[in-house]
Amino acid sequence: MVAADLHVHTTRSDGTLTLSSLPAAASRAGVDAVAVTDHDRLHPDLEAPLTTHDGLTVVSGVELRVDTGDQRLDLLGYGVDPTDALTAECARIQRDRRERGQRIIDRVEDRLGVSLDLEPRDGLGRPHIARAIADATDYTFQGAFDDLIGDDCPCYVERDVPRFERGRDLLADACGLVGLAHPFRYPDTPAALDHCASLDAVEYWYPYGRAVDDTMLDDAIEDYDLVPTGGSDAHGESVGETGLDERAWNLVREALDV
Repeated sequence: MVAADLHVHTTRSDGTLTLSSLPAAASRAGVDAVAVTDHDRLHPDLEAPLTTHDGLTVVSGVELRVDTGDQRLDLLGYGVDPTDALTAECARIQRDRRERGQRIIDRVEDRLGVSLDLEPRDGLGRPHIARAIADATDYTFQGAFDDLIGDDCPCYVERDVPRFERGRDLLADACGLVGLAHPFRYPDTPAALDHCASLDAVEYWYPYGRAVDDTMLDDAIEDYDLVPTGGSDAHGESVGETGLDERAWNLVREALDV
């Protein structure tokens, strides 16, 4: 049974849940705790690393994309106590998101000859643009990614993200626990796991929708003394598709020391 879903997005980035709607969603799923891990953005209403909202334990977190030189990875910071440096970097990334979003929107509108009902803003991500494309054209949400705005597609624009070392250090200074997100989503999983040598955790439970080699994660956890985390990567109204059982959640709480 899932006790904690430590990978949840809200309307602060590209999710549909809000902080006020999270407790009900967690209650429906029988989940006791969630981590709010919006993309490159901190939640202003989470005033401590660990808080309680309508009986739900909420971990303040963030998901930060970083560049290793060979591939881009996502890092999850848990138990955020914001530093000036992390706050400034998140603000810089949001400026880049707005500018990048406008460039993608312009490319889509020029290519399709349509006007998308969408304005660049903080937290804007490609899912927002894909939904706007689906609303304005015959493309489906997934089709917009597959044909237009996915990686290497004609309307894609790359983001300006920090190097791995800088992103890791920013999170390490501000968070109680820093881990690698969804290791089997990267082109080179072994290389991604090698970076766990300088991290605290790895996302062990994740809804890939396919079989993965858990022994690679087991080896990384043993080799680098990692804390296993996990979550549903929720972007919709439901949480708890996967995550931590009570024992694993207690290990995370101990590591966070809160």
